[in-house]
Amino acid sequence: MNFQIIFQGTATKNGKETFLAQVLFSTKTDQRFFDNSLQFYFNPGGSLYYDPVMFEPLPSFLSFYGNMILAGEIDTYQPNEGSKQYELARSIALRGSASNFSMGWSKRIQLTDDMSTNYGLRKARFAYYYGLELFEDGEIEESIKQFKKMIVGIDEVYDRMPREHYTLYFLKSHATEITQILQILRQTTMIEDLIELDPSNKDIYSKGLKDISP
Repeated sequence: MNFQIIFQGTATKNGKETFLAQVLFSTKTDQRFFDNSLQFYFNPGGSLYYDPVMFEPLPSFLSFYGNMILAGEIDTYQPNEGSKQYELARSIALRGSASNFSMGWSKRIQLTDDMSTNYGLRKARFAYYYGLELFEDGEIEESIKQFKKMIVGIDEVYDRMPREHYTLYFLKSHATEITQILQILRQTTMIEDLIELDPSNKDIYSKGLKDISP
């Protein structure tokens, strides 16, 4: 997990000097979260320690997003297996919203709800990675079944919210690779489905479709 912090200034909260910042969290694969409302205090010489009982603004904030990203990663190994991490992230957000440093935590509660109930994306993420593994192992027919399940998952998101941000980022991260694989597998129908479901990457899909020789 990588993260970048942009400090925006300071403020006084409950007699303490606090820092205001924006933070971008990302992985090397297909997850990215941007948060523009971090408020925290920091004691020079102190250490960052996350306490699951005692809420501390900065350690809890980092643990929250660590669990969010871990949930997405675990979902690539077993369907919906990241639910425990989403629950842990939500419990942190609930403590944050009830604390003296509640700025941004109501939005983070909503984020956990949105991500944990986005079953279409969660289905698509698992199916993509499992399909990729099967493809690399030469199990072609089984890999095709998984890529079809990926399309079904994306279609479920599209029916509910056509421009869902995190699903679009997942597709953007994998558009080139999935197109190349579907070319090799000669799955024109799935590429056509992706053109309809993900118009932002239409050029990539259309080129892949064109390059499949008749």
